Amino acid sequence: MGRAKKLFILLALLIFVNLIFGANPEERFIPPLKKQAEIQQEWLKIRLEKVLPDLMRRYGVSMWLVICREYNEDPVFFSLVSPNTFSARRRTILVFYDRGPEKGIERLALGGGSHGGLYKVFRDPETEKRELWGESQWILLKKIIEERNPSTIAVNISRTHAFSDGLSAGEWEALQDTLGEKWLKRIVRAELLSVEYLSTRIPEMEPYYENLMRVAHSLIKRALSSEVIKPGKTTNMDVIWWLREKAKELGVKVWFQPTFTIQRKGIKREDFLSETKEITIQKGDLLHVDFGITLMGLNTDTQHMGYVLRDNEKSVPEGIKKALSLSNRLQDIVMERIRPGRTGNEILEDSLNAMRKEKINGSIYCHTVGDHGHGAGPIIGLWDRQERIPGKGDLIVLPNTWFSIELSITTNVPEWDGQEVWIGQEEDAILDSQGKIRWVLERQKEFHLIK
Repeated sequence: MGRAKKLFILLALLIFVNLIFGANPEERFIPPLKKQAEIQQEWLKIRLEKVLPDLMRRYGVSMWLVICREYNEDPVFFSLVSPNTFSARRRTILVFYDRGPEKGIERLALGGGSHGGLYKVFRDPETEKRELWGESQWILLKKIIEERNPSTIAVNISRTHAFSDGLSAGEWEALQDTLGEKWLKRIVRAELLSVEYLSTRIPEMEPYYENLMRVAHSLIKRALSSEVIKPGKTTNMDVIWWLREKAKELGVKVWFQPTFTIQRKGIKREDFLSETKEITIQKGDLLHVDFGITLMGLNTDTQHMGYVLRDNEKSVPEGIKKALSLSNRLQDIVMERIRPGRTGNEILEDSLNAMRKEKINGSIYCHTVGDHGHGAGPIIGLWDRQERIPGKGDLIVLPNTWFSIELSITTNVPEWDGQEVWIGQEEDAILDSQGKIRWVLERQKEFHLIK
């Protein structure tokens, strides 16, 4: 083989590797936008055809109305429409009518398109000519209801669950004026319909979620390394904005402002807790990052710990290592108790009792994660309320739900003259159709080290 041919093959291989792996390892996990939309459209089809019918029948809903106006969309709206839909169209009314197990759920759209053929666009040109645009949709809706004669009509109104409270006051008033007494008597508030539609994950999402978690883990690992952190120069705010910039470069969104906190020997943790205070990272600092990204309607939520080695250190002090192992043990306690049929409050109380029995000083504040970062479904404690949470904590754990296992521990560290340190950890987990729970990726068991 000639030298020129060898060089050509080598160049081709280099181009291929760059295309596959990208300039940064995270890039290989992110599909092109067109591919993302195609995948999300298929997920939508599965959810509308398999998930929604079971839920409507479980809660005795004959017809479900999701009514929105442009830029005032229902929280469930974007999980019911094509990924290429960025807002409701003026007014969009989605109508779901159960025609029975054989014919299935009829899906109608008043306003907007067919969302890739998943909805039948319902229009009446004659009505639209005669009436003002805003009034014609209500006339068409009443026509649909009268023709189908549903036994119950579910609307999204709830004082407990935000995901079930998307019907605005103005649209509710207009709906009441439209329906009249006969149909208003059939209105129900099927609050768990929206909650469980949003919280139910489908298996087809899992590989893409795992890849998104790889992106999140990779960015956190890079942020908690000497690539980003130069002791004595880099600040907490530098790391936060590095994460924001890298996420933007990759084409993923952050769904909350990342947080980056520092603990230091001889300084109270409270003195460093500020969203605006800029603090320079030093050798010997204990670091914590909270970071969540969004892609393809999926959301991650992760908290990891890092440590900046001193000149004479090759590893983390033993007392701080032990603190991380205590937080791992608390993760085990919670994971062992999450199973279908239990409420978030039951899991919290059971976990807290086990934690105290093992003399761990910790707090538990887990939540579901899915179409939203703080997702629909049961919560397991709040960071500032380690007690039963009425309503949201009373929801039952269901199969095919993803959880963010979020918690923290505090303990005294001998190497820091008995000073108390705080370890916050958060990893996402999948509860599958069989009710078995597992980490999406391997959880953090060792500190990210900055040399």
